[in-house]
Amino acid sequence: MHVILLGYQTWGHRTLEALLGSDHEVACVVTHPSSDHAYERIWDDSVADLAEAHGVPVLIRDRPDDEDLVSALKEAEPDLIVATNWRTWIPPHIFRLPRLGTLNVHDSLLPAYAGFAPLNWAIVNGEKEVGVTAHMMDAELDAGDIVLQRAIPVGPRDTATDLFHRTLELFGPLVLDSLDLIASGRSEWTRQDRSRASFFHKRSVEDSRIDWEWPAEDIANLVRAQSDPYPNAFTFHRGERLRILSACPSQGRYGGTPGRIFIREGNGVVVVAGADARRGRNRGLVIERVRTEDGADHAATEYFRTMGGYLASRP
Repeated sequence: MHVILLGYQTWGHRTLEALLGSDHEVACVVTHPSSDHAYERIWDDSVADLAEAHGVPVLIRDRPDDEDLVSALKEAEPDLIVATNWRTWIPPHIFRLPRLGTLNVHDSLLPAYAGFAPLNWAIVNGEKEVGVTAHMMDAELDAGDIVLQRAIPVGPRDTATDLFHRTLELFGPLVLDSLDLIASGRSEWTRQDRSRASFFHKRSVEDSRIDWEWPAEDIANLVRAQSDPYPNAFTFHRGERLRILSACPSQGRYGGTPGRIFIREGNGVVVVAGADARRGRNRGLVIERVRTEDGADHAATEYFRTMGGYLASRP
């Protein structure tokens, strides 16, 4: 098939690699300019550089809606557009332009976790599986009929970084398998159950702030969701920001005031957690590794040399 890619960052790069290695012809590539957003500086393999290295024309746009772009897409006469990690709305006159429509690839098990940062949000919420969905684009974001979907399990200590690499491996095969199905003439796909839909916003620094009134299990999930190279979950100790790199719920149950640096357990230090921690029924958070403002990493047992004092959400 004659294909146009609208793609960005490592997800778009990996998708373009798969298309270039297939029997499909990539007529042109549309990608975003580089960004200063914290999450868009992380997995930033260049789609433009890869396309140019293979002689594929490249158009760089924030939004795919100007007349010059529309003319270029029409001249390419695509059978299909493939969209991967495209960060802005694609209008109907673009996604309906190819004779076979537009295939969007999203790194969640739609209809859940539509929108932004799905892996991070899924770990925050303690999901047991994540995955990738290829669906035919329609007017509602991430809501079109599903062509193919692949899932992977989430282990209790898996981080967002672990799951990024594992889901990324699904992108190329999923796109090529979807294109084979579409090329076969099939046009009936699986409708999304909109009663199960959820839509998430972009994550920002504020979303990494630890609230010690959360249950320890939820805070541990937040720490896993914000693993390097993502902006780490953070708290404040003696007025200084402290990033939490590794943590898990405690074995024991601890009572007191949320945020209290309490006692050693295993290879870490327990901090009391949960809005009802005073009742003594909650697990605490065992902090294992931290990073100070100077960028130095420390074992929690070395950083917290004495017990007592509090961690806080604000300085």
